[in-house]
Amino acid sequence: MVDPVPIDAATTAAEFIPSSRSLRTLADAAQSCRGCPLYKRATQAVFGIGEKSARLMLIGEQPGDQEDLQGAPFVGPAGKLLDECLEEAGIDRTDTYMTNAVKHFKHETRGKRRLHKKPSAREVNACRPWLERELEIVQPRVVLCLGATAAKALLGSTFRITRQRGEWLESEWSELTMATFHPSAVLRVPTSEDRQRMRDTLVHDLKLASERAAEDAG
Repeated sequence: MVDPVPIDAATTAAEFIPSSRSLRTLADAAQSCRGCPLYKRATQAVFGIGEKSARLMLIGEQPGDQEDLQGAPFVGPAGKLLDECLEEAGIDRTDTYMTNAVKHFKHETRGKRRLHKKPSAREVNACRPWLERELEIVQPRVVLCLGATAAKALLGSTFRITRQRGEWLESEWSELTMATFHPSAVLRVPTSEDRQRMRDTLVHDLKLASERAAEDAG
């Protein structure tokens, strides 16, 4: 088991998290989070969405431009691709819990465009208490990390998606944890052949995670 990255106590969202086990209460409280500076330039915090009873949790990196504006995870171009892959894998989106490792949109402005900027390890660590509380409440059987940032948030900084994608790994947060490609990574692949290959891999991993989550569900 990989040791998680330690949280820097000087920069953490922990003090902003209520004791409530209501996901709605937590989502409301996240709007007041000042655990790191990212809130200053974001429209709003984007909390997770889904039922407390979900057996499969999907964790991405951070909200994008459309997520920041609409206040929900995976509603932009990457979310559209994810929805297509979920459908192809035979998964109902409403049967999953979707969230991100970081709740505020980190970006840089170029003209009228807001371009994604990768969150730093410090920012991921600061936001991790929100993710931990979501995991504690939902208690998913399977966690599927979408991309390296989400995987490192749970599994540690030594995780490498190029080596460990598709492997079942141990974590304290679920019976089964695996990482796969983030749908935004699929969109960035320059050639159609390679893009289709990565997309097929994402569908495969989603289907496998769903099947494992459904085991012993009665």
